Amino acid sequence: MSVVRKGLFAAVALSGVLSFVVPSLAETIHGAMAKAYQNNSSLNSARAGVRVTDEGVAIAKSGWRPVIGATGSLTYTSSNNSGEVRAGSFGVQIQQSLFDGFQTQNNVRAAESRVRASNESLRNSEQDILFNAAAAYLDVLRDRQIAVFRERNLDFLSEQVRAASSRFEVGEGTRTDVAQAQAQQAAAVAQLSAARAQVQVSEAAYLNFVGDRPGRLEGARPISKLLPNGIETAIGAGLNEHPAIRATLHLVDAASFVVKATEGSLLPQVNAQAGVSSSFRDTNLPGVGGGAVGDGTTNSASIGLNLTIPIYQGGRVSAQVRQSKESLGQARIEVDVARDSVRRAVTAAWTQYVAAREVVAANRELVSAAQLALSGVIEERDVGQRTTLNVLEAQADVITAQINLASAERDVVAASYAIVSAMGRLSPDRLGLAVENYNPREHYDAVKDKWIGTRTPDGR
Repeated sequence: MSVVRKGLFAAVALSGVLSFVVPSLAETIHGAMAKAYQNNSSLNSARAGVRVTDEGVAIAKSGWRPVIGATGSLTYTSSNNSGEVRAGSFGVQIQQSLFDGFQTQNNVRAAESRVRASNESLRNSEQDILFNAAAAYLDVLRDRQIAVFRERNLDFLSEQVRAASSRFEVGEGTRTDVAQAQAQQAAAVAQLSAARAQVQVSEAAYLNFVGDRPGRLEGARPISKLLPNGIETAIGAGLNEHPAIRATLHLVDAASFVVKATEGSLLPQVNAQAGVSSSFRDTNLPGVGGGAVGDGTTNSASIGLNLTIPIYQGGRVSAQVRQSKESLGQARIEVDVARDSVRRAVTAAWTQYVAAREVVAANRELVSAAQLALSGVIEERDVGQRTTLNVLEAQADVITAQINLASAERDVVAASYAIVSAMGRLSPDRLGLAVENYNPREHYDAVKDKWIGTRTPDGR
């Protein structure tokens, strides 16, 4: 049995033993994605952004509610000639908008549309984080496997150096054979160091997305059950379901309501006012004492309506209306941009998935053929029909084929997740992740109709 086959057999046997002894310690790709869904800082920031947007509805609804204010003043005047004067007043005023050109109504609808858009944007962010976590998981698997291949390659080349030296000592080889083997061994040392460094880079990316360091990771397979039958079906699903497209559609609604709200500034405004006030005055003249004319307490109350009809505002409102209409036009174009992006993403992921599957099949055959060729070259070298250089070249073919296969297997799984993400279906529910879904509706319902209170729903 060749050295390469022995190494492969030992690795498979060891993997089987580890899987049998400590299966609970192995992380799965869905487990890593669940951790990312809970722990990722970027995703938590996006959720906080949605909560910020929720408050826009309460702010817009304030236009329907009364504004109450209190005023008070107290003065004291003293002089040698006029004596002392004490005066004060206190009042409460209430203002209520009765008609504002439908501005509040349209502002509320615009705010609600922005909330819906932010919820869809959050779904899109969740998809991106879940995919990035899956990709990071697969990168760690691939790079660890490549590091193992590099380590086995170094062991193999070290054995070739020893074998070449032994043959040279007994006169069956040349110094050139030894030098060639040593050169390949030195290159393998550098390649192993680079592979181990790449593992650390991938593990750092895993920590960034998942929020935990990778331990022992199980192999991953494509999520074939979520893939459609063809690329056209995938594109159709993406155009109908992707949250990025839905978010832009809601932003179009918001922009249209902003146009109407801005146009409302050109309409008449009607406000109701009511107020009560109390004032007092106390005068103390020199040599006379208190009780001057005008002293005492005065109470009053008032109620009335104010009508404001805009005639000309210097062109400011007209410019704002035109500006909001241009923003609406831009929002409609952004819908087409999002659709093009989704179509491109689905096509790219699908073609990569098909190509990667073909590459995997070809590389599996290549690995098998390269290992068989290596065994044959070693046997022919041992009987003098091949040189050490031929063995080194055959080993290089084996390690290259193994690395290419590992990369292609990673690409197949990653492309399957990319297809589902591009379709807008990479969600915890569809994946069956063991995690409680974040529901942005809970915060929205808690704040949308609040009249008073500065504490957030979580008590801050």
